[in-house]
Order: sequence, then C-alpha cells, then structure tokens
Amino acid sequence: MKRHSIVRVAAIVAATFIAAGTLTACSAGTGNDDGGSKTLRVTLANHVWTDTIKAKLPEFEAATGLKVELSQYGEDQLSDQYNVKLNAGTDEIDVMMYRPLQEGKLFAKNGYLADLSDDVESNAEWDWSDFQPGPVGSTTYEDNVVGIPIITEQEVLYYRKDLLAAAGLEVPTTMEALEAAAKAVTEQNPGVAGFVARTGKSAAVTQFSSFLYSFGGDFIDKNGDSAIASPEAKEAYAFYGKLIREYGPENVSTDMSWPEAMAIFTQGQAAFYTEADSLYKNATDPETSKVSDTVGFAPIPAGPGGSVAYNVPSWALGINAESANSAEAWKFIEWATSQELTLAVQQDGVPGARQSVWEDPAGTSTYPADLAAAIAASTKNGVGHDRPLVIKVPEAREIVGDPIVIAITGGDSDAAADAASDAFQGILDDE
Repeated sequence: MKRHSIVRVAAIVAATFIAAGTLTACSAGTGNDDGGSKTLRVTLANHVWTDTIKAKLPEFEAATGLKVELSQYGEDQLSDQYNVKLNAGTDEIDVMMYRPLQEGKLFAKNGYLADLSDDVESNAEWDWSDFQPGPVGSTTYEDNVVGIPIITEQEVLYYRKDLLAAAGLEVPTTMEALEAAAKAVTEQNPGVAGFVARTGKSAAVTQFSSFLYSFGGDFIDKNGDSAIASPEAKEAYAFYGKLIREYGPENVSTDMSWPEAMAIFTQGQAAFYTEADSLYKNATDPETSKVSDTVGFAPIPAGPGGSVAYNVPSWALGINAESANSAEAWKFIEWATSQELTLAVQQDGVPGARQSVWEDPAGTSTYPADLAAAIAASTKNGVGHDRPLVIKVPEAREIVGDPIVIAITGGDSDAAADAASDAFQGILDDE
C-alpha cells in the first residue's frame, strides 16, 4: 500500500472527531496488493461525455475483469450526493466526476480527493504531459494533482460574416477593433446590436474573465490578494460595460445569462457575441439559429495583455480519498482519459483536455474549421479559471460581478471595483 498524502480539515461525523492531518489511500500506480474489490463504484454527472463512456464500458470491463457500478445524477443531485456522502467520510464512492472550478478547492482542502501525483507519472504511454496547462492548473491543489480534466471550455468570439462583409470590415483581432466594428455595425444596421454578451451579475463573470485577462488583470494577484481594483481590472470592467451599454441591444437587461444572450445573437439581432465554445451548436444549427449559415468564430481579440481567453476544465475525474479500491479506480481514470477515448468523446462534440487530440485532424473534423482554429489559439496561453478560485464561489461571483452591472448601466465602475475588492478581500482573508 502506497500512501496518498492529502490535506484534511477537521470534521465531526457522528460525534467522532477526525483530527486534521493526513489521510491515506492506495496508490493505483503501484497496484493493489490485497486484490481490492472487483466492483468499481463510479459516480458521474449527466453529460454527453458520460453517454460516450457508458457506451464503451463493456470494453473496459472485458479488458480488466472489473464490474463498474455506475451512478449518474444531474448537477444539483450530484452536489447533494457529495455534500452528504463525502462529509460523512463515505467509502462507497471510488471514482467521482466533479467540477474543479466550482467545488474543486473545497474538496481538495477538505481532503476528499486523493493525491494522484505519483499515478499521473507512472505511465509514459498515457502521457500526463499531453494535458493542457490551463486545465491541469485547476485540477492541482498545493502542488498535488487531485483530478484529471476531462471536459474543457474556452471563450471565443462569435460573429456575423454577412454583416462584416456588408460593412467592409475585417474580423477584429484587437479590443479596439472590436469596439470600432461594433459601432460601425450598429450605425449601419438599425435595430441590430453591435455586441451582445452576458449581463447578469454572477452569470457574466465567466465570460468577462477573458476580457479581464486580455487587459492584463486577474481576480487574485500573485500574493493571494484581491486584484479586481487594479488598473487593468478597472479598464476591463469599463470596456466590457461600454460595449454593451453603447453598442448592445436596446433596453438591455442586466440579468442575462447565456440563453438570453445567445437568443439575441441567433435571431439575427447582434453582430458580435463572446461566449463559451461548447455552446456553438446553438448558433450553427439551422433549427435553432436564423443566422446559422453566416456564423463565424475567432479568438478573443487582444487587449493590452494580449489575446488571453480562459481554458478551463468544466469537469474532471478524481478518486475518493476514502476509497479502498483506488488502484482499480485509477485504472478506470487512465482508460477514460486515454488519447483514444478523449478522441472519441471529442468527435461527439465534447472538447477534451489533451493537446494531441486538438492537433489531430480527426479530433477537429466535427468542428467548424474557424472554431477549431480559435480553440487551438485559446489553449496555448489560456488561463485555467474563469471565476475566482475560492471555496465560496457563488458569493465571490456576486461580488466581482457587481462592477460589471455598474459599468453596463453607466455608473462609476471604478468605485464599484474598489468596493467589490474590499468585500472580495474579506472572502480571501477568511479562507
């Protein structure tokens, strides 16, 4: 048995005090000397990724002699399951699908996730170095690998080819050019917005993040302090707000998430739209989009800090630190995240975290060519988070999202950023 060193927060479960310290689990990389159980308990979310993996499970079971006992839940149900079972120290989950950006830090800090650092280096053919740096950074906690990214997202620029051609405009590659193009389209096409994006306080944070990074900012600085009142952040807030306020839809609401913003774009009411690449089929499907034949894709335009989009792992696989079956659990993860399976899942429309699959023509064959190119550009220097990496994610999003709304409505976004920074610093200090 090889020891997994993991951080554990003190907890009281059924009146039993578990001292904060080190928990242990078998390392899959060395095999399980006691044979382990032949039944592997895997908990997954409802997702296209899961559908593809389920279809191929018989191959895994035949090759390993293991029986996979699969539990599958919607996101809210999954969170409820984890909150109850992991808090109670359950050993009834071996492999767990989780959201690194939403609950990864909490799970890692509480010691729910086994340390996979040795395992990822144990198989050169599986090739841990093939995974993109951005997603890997968000599945690593205090220098320990605690998850393997399986599904990624990048932010890209959606645009209307026909409107740009009619205006004699090139696809904007800088933020200045984006603003100029949005203005030109608005002036030449009454009733059509130059730009649309999410406006809701919390919902907009993820898509605003690429603007923040491209202006040279971030949510948290290198010292672990709030960075949302930095000059770079203030400039990003003001720019994002101005795009929507001056060139966005008339009487735009400040509670739009992606369905509302996407609907405006797909109904032909906007020229530019920044959004996650994973939603692209909403814009290219003729059954849902009036502009399906004129949609183009490009990387996020460059600001003072360059073109820096997020490249995040929306889902990852981890091993429950309390599992007595971690050797077999690692076999499953190794199989499910192999180059072969990553390619198969990506061909089903689920962006993967392996760079080699994006460089393989077969891996991009089902994507529009310009979208594949935009994603490739985004993965090179993409930031591995699209929201503050904290434990209290919902609270933090509300705080850092407030200056976005203030900027959209024409208020003093600089003052709002200062106030938000103080509140956000309070969260960081508590953690």
